[in-house]
Amino acid sequence: MQSGLKKFDKWVLEFITNDTSINPLMGWESSDDTYSEINLEFSSKDLAIEYAKKNKIDYEVIEPKKRTVIKKSYTDNFLK
Repeated sequence: MQSGLKKFDKWVLEFITNDTSINPLMGWESSDDTYSEINLEFSSKDLAIEYAKKNKIDYEVIEPKKRTVIKKSYTDNFLK
C-alpha cells in the first residue's frame, strides 16, 4: 500500500472527550459533547499553540513521525 503526502503540512487541534455512550435505539456510539465533532486546522505549529494559549485550552503537541522511504523497483517482486 502506498500512503500519500496530502495534508501533511497541516497542524490539527482536536478536543478530547471521554463521555461517549451507546445509543440505545440504533446501537451507535454517541456523545452529548459537541467538542468531539470539532477539528481545527492550522498552517503551522506555532499558530496552533498560540490559538490554544489565547483561548486557555490545555494542549499536547504530537510531532509527526519521520517517514522512511524504501525505494523499490517493480522487478524486485520477481527477483526472489
